[in-house]
Amino acid sequence: MVKITAAEVNKLRQATGAGMMDCKKALVEAEGDFDKAIDVLRKKGQKVAEKRADRESSEGAAVAKINADSTVGIAIVLGCETDFVGKNDSFVALANDIADLALNCNSKEEVLAADFGGMTVADKLVEQTGVIGEKIDLNAFERLEAPYVGSYVHINKIAAIVGFSAKVDNVEELAKDVAMQIASMGATTLSYKDFDPEFIASETEARIAVIEKDNEELARLGKTLKNVPQYISMAQLTPEVMAKAEEDAKAELKAEGKPEQIWDKILPGKMQRFVSDNTTLDQEKCLLDQTFIKDEKINVAKYVSSYGDVEVTGFKRVALG
Repeated sequence: MVKITAAEVNKLRQATGAGMMDCKKALVEAEGDFDKAIDVLRKKGQKVAEKRADRESSEGAAVAKINADSTVGIAIVLGCETDFVGKNDSFVALANDIADLALNCNSKEEVLAADFGGMTVADKLVEQTGVIGEKIDLNAFERLEAPYVGSYVHINKIAAIVGFSAKVDNVEELAKDVAMQIASMGATTLSYKDFDPEFIASETEARIAVIEKDNEELARLGKTLKNVPQYISMAQLTPEVMAKAEEDAKAELKAEGKPEQIWDKILPGKMQRFVSDNTTLDQEKCLLDQTFIKDEKINVAKYVSSYGDVEVTGFKRVALG
């Protein structure tokens, strides 16, 4: 029987992250051959992976990386089964190592095929499945390229990257704030202009139906009813709609007995409220139309414009679950 030294066990442990006993058993089975011992551990990982293939890998670590020129950014989610493993320093380190490789890739498939210390990333994940005993997967990969790209990661649970049209003064602060907005508020598109008319129509019908149903219960309980909007997106607020809204607002002021000479002071607020009440879809889904989380008096578009001649060109968001 080949004698296995502590130094050899430690070397294998450093290379694979496997436990001391697993490394010793692998070296014994491989008769002291280091490369064969790695194959032994990998085969163990394959067996574990097969057994846990149907498990959910909804925990893990979300990571964002930006290249040295701040022109390319990637965001990934390395998934595992439990929050305990997801928070482990070695697992987070693995996620960061894979993210570094991902900066040079254009797709999830390229990331999995990339070289990771003499094996592919896909093989490394199989190996680590055996080491950790949980299903490990690359659950998400997103890439963004722009004249300037910034990022924000929320406690390794959500990662966001955002691109800008130019490198203006204090763009780092701008990028962090907007990426934080993306992570926090979960926008799915840049502007209401990106919406398909059919999508807006179906969403309008569905949202109004939900509110009307809620109002039935509120009425039964004798509580204040929710406002039922006519519209849900700025895309629906045509000049004709806005003109009609202004006429209605003036009629209300007249009915309330407000002097006509002060209407100009009251109308802007009423129109702003009308727009707010009838653009709920935009406020939820459109980054530029959302209320800015650091200043509720402005939207994200206005905040971005405060930095000068710069625009958001795109964004990506990944999250656990």
